[in-house]
Amino acid sequence: MRDDNCIFCKLANGDIPTNAIYEDDEFKVILDASPATRGHALILPKNHFANIYEVDDATAAKILPLAKKVATHMTEKLGCDGFNILQNNGEAAGQTVFHLHVHLIPRWNGGKDILNWSHEEFSDDEMKNICDTLKMN
Repeated sequence: MRDDNCIFCKLANGDIPTNAIYEDDEFKVILDASPATRGHALILPKNHFANIYEVDDATAAKILPLAKKVATHMTEKLGCDGFNILQNNGEAAGQTVFHLHVHLIPRWNGGKDILNWSHEEFSDDEMKNICDTLKMN
């Protein structure tokens, strides 16, 4: 299933030219047009899912092994010192294109800080309450 109004559907399915570094029947991996670092790429499912909440389990199960495969290859070829694998869901989380995608961001020692947040502190009681709220059966 594709969304004809989705730019990432068009990129993933070849309607718009890309700098693709990998492709199979279900995914295309392209260089990000606005990269955070050299080699920054996106894993794009060819089917449309707005976010992680919509993706089917079979597709979701293939994303992390693909991320590992591509990140390993990129690390070897680029000589990077580390890697960020990032996936945003919803505007509040920084998602700007509402087609599930995974960022593969090569990192080098001494490189610029692209992911930084201030850490919050919670009391022991608050942590217990949060834990109790989130426990899954």
